[in-house]
Amino acid sequence: MSKRNLILLQVAVWALLLLAPLSFMYHGDGVSLAHFLMVSVSPLLTMLVFYLNYLWLTPRFFVKGEKEYYFLINAVLCIGLGVALHFWLSYVHGLFEDRPRQYEPTVLQVALFILRDIFNLVLAAAIATTVQLSLRWYNSEEARLEAETARTEAELRNLRNQISPHFLLNTLNNIYALTAFDSERAQQAIEQLSRMLRHMLYDNQQELVDWDKEVQFLESYVSLMKIRLSQAVDVSFTARNTADAAVKVSPLLFISLIENAFKHGISPTEPSFIHMLLETDGQHITCDIENSNHPKNEQDRSGHGIGLRQVQHRLDLSYPHRYTWERGLNADGTIYRSCITINPLKP
Repeated sequence: MSKRNLILLQVAVWALLLLAPLSFMYHGDGVSLAHFLMVSVSPLLTMLVFYLNYLWLTPRFFVKGEKEYYFLINAVLCIGLGVALHFWLSYVHGLFEDRPRQYEPTVLQVALFILRDIFNLVLAAAIATTVQLSLRWYNSEEARLEAETARTEAELRNLRNQISPHFLLNTLNNIYALTAFDSERAQQAIEQLSRMLRHMLYDNQQELVDWDKEVQFLESYVSLMKIRLSQAVDVSFTARNTADAAVKVSPLLFISLIENAFKHGISPTEPSFIHMLLETDGQHITCDIENSNHPKNEQDRSGHGIGLRQVQHRLDLSYPHRYTWERGLNADGTIYRSCITINPLKP
């Protein structure tokens, strides 16, 4: 509820309470303004107790843990005002009403009337405290959510920045190897790399990028990675888009998976393959990568698996509860498969 609506609600409630005494007044000879004002002391005292608790007692004592003072002050306040209010209303009714009293209330009835007035004042104090605590909880929850959103955005930016140096190291090594035997292809590779860097520098800063741009980026990366591979290595990259409308995806989300496939799927002496499939139908995005498994030895610990941990973390941040990730080796340990399915349009 906005601040304006909260004020309007309070005005409406207090207007109703201020008019309530008219329902209990004797209208035989009309109602004078003086009579109405004197009877209105009851809702005015209720308002006094409410705002004393709302603006002072609850923030000053209850919230800060000094609840004994909160209850003591409220007890004195409500009992004192409740007793005073009963005798004041008895005096006012006797002063303005000409009807003869049919009976005098007993001591028990007077006590019940006083307890009724005290209860009404206690109820006003309880409502005021409840409203104040609810508003504080709502504001603190909003602040927590804003802080969590800011932390998540900062963490995503940090993860993207961590991807860039890792990717550049692999790609520059490939181009460096190419310059030794084919300078023309090296120049083409550098031009291709510059287009990829443009994607990383600008599109990477957006929360989502066009599917086509991300696919072009990954295709360029695969092309650069194939530079130093022999023709015997079976590498395929397939991208399909059957959606009727434009599809968006979190940038650089799948690059670490492709890096991992090239790192562990290629052997200089044994048959090797990497098959990559990216497809979308507008409702789902699938990245399915299958490669031969040639794990590195203990001496080669480059990367330390940080790429896959980053993918997991980015999926949790960008698509929480909206993805599945199946990964692992086949029965004989010769093929590794990683398949991520994302449903980005799921509410």
